[in-house]
Amino acid sequence: MTEIRKINYGQAIREGYAYLLANYPEVFVMGQGVWSPWYAGNSMLELEKEFGKERVIDTPVSEAAVTGAAIGASLCGYRPIVLHPRVDFMILGMDAIVNQAAKWSHMLGGQAHPAVTFRAVVNRGGQQGAQHSQALHSWFAHIPGLRVVMPSTVIDARDLLIAAALSNDPVVYIDDRWLYDQTAELPPVEPMDLRVIKPKVMRSGSDITLVSCSYSTKLALEAAELLESDGISAEVIDLRVLNPIDHSVAVNSVQKTGRLIAIDGGWTNCGMAAEIIAGVSEAIRPSAWKNPPMRITLPDAPAPTSGELEKIYYTDATRIATKIRTQFIA
Repeated sequence: MTEIRKINYGQAIREGYAYLLANYPEVFVMGQGVWSPWYAGNSMLELEKEFGKERVIDTPVSEAAVTGAAIGASLCGYRPIVLHPRVDFMILGMDAIVNQAAKWSHMLGGQAHPAVTFRAVVNRGGQQGAQHSQALHSWFAHIPGLRVVMPSTVIDARDLLIAAALSNDPVVYIDDRWLYDQTAELPPVEPMDLRVIKPKVMRSGSDITLVSCSYSTKLALEAAELLESDGISAEVIDLRVLNPIDHSVAVNSVQKTGRLIAIDGGWTNCGMAAEIIAGVSEAIRPSAWKNPPMRITLPDAPAPTSGELEKIYYTDATRIATKIRTQFIA
């Protein structure tokens, strides 16, 4: 009988690590705080005890050094997974990620493949302020040569990590701490090829299309439930993979609904919501639209430190549903 267990998002990430470390000797994990439940929550709990500290390596606090070391190891046949417990500070390793890992295969005619995974954690709220509350996924998705994934579900938290580590390309895997308590039944692992993973229709609908990723997909699903009480049928699409982005699922949906809302946990200007709308709009004739597309994003300002201001800064399902209802006002 197939074993299906119910676990949370953070535990699912840990299961991804455990599967990789148990089955692929070329995989190892490194980064600051990899032995600490404070840094990574339950997503790496006691991995070093299970697989040894020579494969789960806690490093000094130097994002540039650990990132560069991982890329070097990947060019020697290893498949390292680097933990950056705050995506904000992965910026310090940006030169190695953007100018080295993303470029090697292209510059060397496909003869070198940095099979490295950069795991970056989005860690917002709790009055952490402007320098500890960013997502930055649209930055990485802009770079040719980098694959970028953002799991919104428990099963994708595990399976996209596995797919990332088994990819021959450098991958930025971004998880969100606000999803860690989400629970679901988790079937046995069936490794996926990252090159063929498509966006997923999370909820079918006929009146409006909501496209999102990561924590924003959770909000989109909650907003769709609220809209249903008004007789509005919302289709929710989770991107899953941001680079290379596949607009085909969203295009098919909008051809049916005639309406598009792009929901994103980043900022408006040059962000993922803009890319969603541009990509879909290029594929759909103007006469098919029932309303202009809309973006729902963060305000164009750094995150506040005040708890009261955070309540205004970060959106929720109720406010998303309220904005979506304006599409149906005659």
